[in-house]
Amino acid sequence: MTTALILAAALILLAALAGLTRALRGPAAADRMMAAQLLCSGGIGALLLVAIATDLPGVVDVALVLALLGAFASIAFVLAARGLGEK
Repeated sequence: MTTALILAAALILLAALAGLTRALRGPAAADRMMAAQLLCSGGIGALLLVAIATDLPGVVDVALVLALLGAFASIAFVLAARGLGEK
């Protein structure tokens, strides 16, 4: 079971990294932000699978921090796009 969970985490990371091409070549800023969110979501999923497979509770904390960083990045993007970030 542990091997299957680690393999699933690796596949999720590979799928998320495939979105990295969009982040690097995205024609619009929104495309880049969505690709960054995909990387964040994939990282969270992979970390949670690794936490279950290895029975390390600290990995769940890292996944929660990554979720917070992704949410703050989205908020910062929206504020910058609307021009509210400047005063």
